[in-house]
Amino acid sequence: MTIGLGFLDQYLDDHAVESIVGEALSGMALEGKRVLFLIPDGTRSMPMPLMFNLFEKHLSGRVAALDYLVALGTHQPMSDEQLSHLIGRDVENGKAGDSHVFNHNWKTPETFTQIGVIPSDEIERISDGRLVEEVPVRLNKLILDYDHLFVCGPVFPHEVVGFSGGNKYFFPGVAGQEIINFTHWLGALITSFEIIGSGYTPVRAVIDRAASFIPKPVHCFSLVVTHEGLAGIFFGEAQEAWEAAAALSAQKHIVYVEKAFEKVISIMPELYDDLWTAAKGMYKMEPVIADGGEVIIYAPNITEVSYTHGKYLDEIGYHCRDYFTKQWSRFEHYPHGVIAHSTHLRGMGTYDETTGVEQLRIKVTLATGIPRERCEKIGLGYLDPASFDPQDWVGKEEQGILVVPRAGEMLYRLKVN
Repeated sequence: MTIGLGFLDQYLDDHAVESIVGEALSGMALEGKRVLFLIPDGTRSMPMPLMFNLFEKHLSGRVAALDYLVALGTHQPMSDEQLSHLIGRDVENGKAGDSHVFNHNWKTPETFTQIGVIPSDEIERISDGRLVEEVPVRLNKLILDYDHLFVCGPVFPHEVVGFSGGNKYFFPGVAGQEIINFTHWLGALITSFEIIGSGYTPVRAVIDRAASFIPKPVHCFSLVVTHEGLAGIFFGEAQEAWEAAAALSAQKHIVYVEKAFEKVISIMPELYDDLWTAAKGMYKMEPVIADGGEVIIYAPNITEVSYTHGKYLDEIGYHCRDYFTKQWSRFEHYPHGVIAHSTHLRGMGTYDETTGVEQLRIKVTLATGIPRERCEKIGLGYLDPASFDPQDWVGKEEQGILVVPRAGEMLYRLKVN
């Protein structure tokens, strides 16, 4: 059973949130248990300090351990200073009071344990025949040290899975490379254009199937967060809590416009520190950019393509899906999740293997600290951010220009008449 509250026209205050958290946790037999919460990193808008305080208030003294694991996927590990900002408490040597706050150590093979395998026939069915291969399911073995697992994170439209949150905090949050690469590539084959904000998807089905192997009880707090406040919080089994939050997210996080724009300027908040994370300024805007139009990702603070995968992206560049699928022998040895990211940022297009010509639907331009030479090397446009002021373009919607402040979380779509 799912409990919670969600609103279209108002926001929850701290008292309402505490009431839901208290009701959720008081009804669970957690006395003497070791409890682990999977939480987001700093690239997600989330009232984590509030939730940390409430979990401590309602669980401290009841449970034998109350710890946290940051579901990094393949993002960079967070420093004590960054973790302190994330949870609103001083973190020293990975500890906040009696609680450990762990970074997911995805770089080390010894981090993981295999908990199952999704057979190839299941994958063929779930993916509608797009892929036929068995998928090993590996997770951070830290989960085995705890009696009860909780997910606590926000739900937004997402370019790979449809809507983020729920079991996505396990896959890719604390998962091995095999299923990370698989799910991202499956999403890329479907295309971000089709999958983002589209509800229950084949990628979500793979993630939920993988989660069925987790040998511990799992519950989830799914939050719907906007720039104005917390619109909803739902608690229950992971898939059910996610479904309730995704239904509200579809109403709170999607902006419908009457017509496509020739130019979209996505102003990225500083919580994104490389293009890998700031690419949401493209994903969330692609549906409302006209054919032949342009998206400008404005983020002067960003100087790196990807702190984790930049080497690969320098080699393969940014291209549409068909560029890779029609030359698969050239690229199949690269991490498929990296190829997927390339296609997500570059958007829809075609590739003619006979002529070697790639036709791309829109232009992607970076107004960042990434130098012109590197932008051109990876197949993206360059704009000197020092010579460009997005505010000069505000209020020109009737001229086909849209400026999006704090881009990256709201999905824009065209109204269907």
